[in-house]
Amino acid sequence: MAGSATSSGLVVSYGVMETDLDIVTAVLGNQPGAFARLLGRHQRMVWHIIVRMVHQADDADELAQETFLQVYRNLPQFRFESALSTWICQVAFSVARRFLAKKRLPIETGDDEGDPLDLVPDESNLEEGFADAELFQHVATAMAGLSPVQRTILTLFHLDELPIEEIAQITGSPIGTVKSYLFRARARLRAELHEKAGVSA
Repeated sequence: MAGSATSSGLVVSYGVMETDLDIVTAVLGNQPGAFARLLGRHQRMVWHIIVRMVHQADDADELAQETFLQVYRNLPQFRFESALSTWICQVAFSVARRFLAKKRLPIETGDDEGDPLDLVPDESNLEEGFADAELFQHVATAMAGLSPVQRTILTLFHLDELPIEEIAQITGSPIGTVKSYLFRARARLRAELHEKAGVSA
């Protein structure tokens, strides 16, 4: 019995709730099925990061495999200074960023002027665009025009519901920079959704 993930992020294995320490210890002890449980718990988030960064499913598949290979190789050095999920996402972000840099593809935007909070009305609600099936296609199309970092931050915040502080850890960016990317991405999405779909985001 391999175990299954719960909504709280723990893994149920043999009727026992596994913590990060439990699963890391199991993997390092070569317990059968342990790494498969770790992969099952974290593969969704890794996929979200990589596919938003590189924007190509074939490349994302290879980079996700590379991410978990690096996780396996470097797990003995994990010191629990952050949540295991945060560390794994840091690995995924780093793998994707190096891939883009190697191909000399743009990673971030250079638009840092102005106060990003001025661009975001209080009534904005992009969550509806992510949740509504009809609107999601428009959201996905609009997101294609964002930079890799903006797409990733927006996904982690709205789809994976991570706090800004954790997103900052994953991307290695200051909290203020993450807020700037997030709010500018939201503003751009709102404008494009309004233009293409007549949606008030």
